[in-house]
Amino acid sequence: MTVTERFVALVEGPEDTLPLDEAALLLAAHAEPKLDVAAQLARLDGLAERVTRPTAPAVTGLLFGEIGLRGNSEEYGDPRNSFLDQVLDRGLGIPISLAVVTMEVGRRVGVVFDGVGMPGHFLVRSEGVLMDPFRGGRVLDIAEAEALFRALHGPEAPFSPSLLAATGRRAILARMLANLRGSYAERGDAAALVWVARLLVAIPGTPRAAKVDLARLLVNLGNFTEAGDVLEQLAATAGGEEQQRLRSRAAALRARLN
Repeated sequence: MTVTERFVALVEGPEDTLPLDEAALLLAAHAEPKLDVAAQLARLDGLAERVTRPTAPAVTGLLFGEIGLRGNSEEYGDPRNSFLDQVLDRGLGIPISLAVVTMEVGRRVGVVFDGVGMPGHFLVRSEGVLMDPFRGGRVLDIAEAEALFRALHGPEAPFSPSLLAATGRRAILARMLANLRGSYAERGDAAALVWVARLLVAIPGTPRAAKVDLARLLVNLGNFTEAGDVLEQLAATAGGEEQQRLRSRAAALRARLN
């Protein structure tokens, strides 16, 4: 089974048993084909063994104090910030990757950290307490979270506590992929954008626009057959004029191979 097939199998399975650590490491394995995912999972096991007490402060104290993980504000868009193995190697990450490390080390010692997908800045919550992994696991109250949100989106941006709801595992993976899409687009890495798009459309519930984007990327690389297949998949769930337009476009792409 390829790393892509394994990722698809995981995200198509029940969300409540989806192994977030493995799925996140499979993202890294697409960028680093020689990555030993099992060894990286064992590495997380080893970190959990160093947690002295099954409490949230003990987990964050290890990760952000003793080990010294921190947010990479200097090179925020570096794709390595999204890969768990690189986060551990370099000690640098972005909010969501640092959050996933926190969640998965916590899970191993029986401490539940929920991912909190606040727009623009991912957080975690444990036993009702909000924390910011990007800033060393700093504890936030609602007012501080709102101030952070407004600093990112402007003083008039509408804020609601609903923005601090727990985020599901599929949504976390989709957001990690969206971050990678932005990083690779900034670098003009067309090949990486394709594998990112392939993984994104594999996640149930991903908007149809993601498949349109995948087809566009494939066309740009001259992969007309797969682009046509993607458009046919879209056509199968469309109706009327849109269905006909998509099928005509798929046929036109395939004709370019003749």
